[in-house]
Amino acid sequence: MSQQTVLVIDDERDIRELLTITLGRMDLKVDAVGTVAEARQALSERSYDLCFTDMRLPDGSGQELVELIAAEHDETPVAMITAYGNVDAAVTALKAGAFDFVSKPVDIQMLRRLVRTALKLAEEKRTGAGASPAATGSSERLIGDSGAMQQVRNTIGKLARNQAPVYIAGESGVGKELVARLIHEQGPRASGPFVPVNCGAIPSELMESEFFGHRKGSFTGAVADKEGLFQAAHGGTLFLDEVAELPLHMQVKLLRAIQEKAVRPIGAREEVAVDVRILSATHKNLAALVDQGQFRQDLFYRINVIELRVPPLRERRGDVPLLADFVLRHLAVKSGGGTPVRLLPEARQALEEYDFPGNVRELENILERAVAMCDGDRIDASDLMLPQRPARHTAEVGAGAHSTHHATPAAYAQNQSPAAVPAAQTPSSELPLDDYISNLERTAIMKALEESRYNKTAAARKLGITFRALRYKLKKLGID
Repeated sequence: MSQQTVLVIDDERDIRELLTITLGRMDLKVDAVGTVAEARQALSERSYDLCFTDMRLPDGSGQELVELIAAEHDETPVAMITAYGNVDAAVTALKAGAFDFVSKPVDIQMLRRLVRTALKLAEEKRTGAGASPAATGSSERLIGDSGAMQQVRNTIGKLARNQAPVYIAGESGVGKELVARLIHEQGPRASGPFVPVNCGAIPSELMESEFFGHRKGSFTGAVADKEGLFQAAHGGTLFLDEVAELPLHMQVKLLRAIQEKAVRPIGAREEVAVDVRILSATHKNLAALVDQGQFRQDLFYRINVIELRVPPLRERRGDVPLLADFVLRHLAVKSGGGTPVRLLPEARQALEEYDFPGNVRELENILERAVAMCDGDRIDASDLMLPQRPARHTAEVGAGAHSTHHATPAAYAQNQSPAAVPAAQTPSSELPLDDYISNLERTAIMKALEESRYNKTAAARKLGITFRALRYKLKKLGID
């Protein structure tokens, strides 16, 4: 195999020498130049496996080189070298097609990890290597032949090829975590960890310790060193679900961790370098929260370098039958591998006409309940127990990336059919008290889930319990 080559473009001789020596020790051949003109000449004469370019050059900017390489040498990853703290330039470069960025002074260990990741990516592009087996499995769960879902799949493939932070927008239950997993599994970090965290499920006073870790004795109860979520995701991907739930004091600390690629555990004297890709998501309108002062604008721009919108189920009604059949097959396997329960035509039509405010997650819950309630191996429309809803919100379709307009929870409750949530029976000699209480809990939880469009964090808040308590009750009652 021929020696891999790297092009370094920087007008500072010290930086060129540092990168040349460091990359040379990784058995890479390095061409180092100091101007845009020299870089253009080098790129026209040979192909490179990786490029590094400074932002400011004597005869132009690194930005134009990033755009040139993205347009004419798209098989070559390019990383931007930026001044300390100048993350705005890095974000602009990432949007233009840069693979990643390196801050001055250059951290040698971080540089080596970036180079290994970039070269792995370039090799996969050349050989046409497919996604990992794990990614293939996840991809099979991204069900749908609609144009909207095909576009989502295509975008996932593109986003997997760089390290830019991605903000996944979409309503509760559309499958944002599945999309995040696919971005991770189809990229060069697939062999690293994927660490999902629900930002709304961590108590505010524990957030810093959970995200950044702590040292033994740093506070009461810290009986041992603890690794944080950033360290756990080192070399892989950290997925911040419901990122809008972060309190402002944590938004500041998260911003610094993303900018400096380092964290300081509680009680530690020095920062710890971390190599993670940040993916984030929320069902809320993050831009509106910025306008309202509830979410920091600078953090919004860091995590929202690229936005991917996952469409709600009502915008891809043609995918409902495929999804329903997939869920029923999964339920059959889960229950022992028998023949899947079948949807009768009227049940299938009812599903296709329903708006699904809780999206795919609600469809899964409806079908799981219907399988439990139906007679034999067929589901009819009454087994679905769909809430009676007002006329379809046709104005919502295609309303925009952050459209979250629905009937209010109060209006939703008023329009439910009596069968929407099974009524709790009164205690009697035939129904023990424990069962009666379980039915009451089940009814209240199902109502809260449906009113919050199957967002568990919001449902827990509506019920006045913690997210952890709700998760326990869901498992106990067999709802989840």
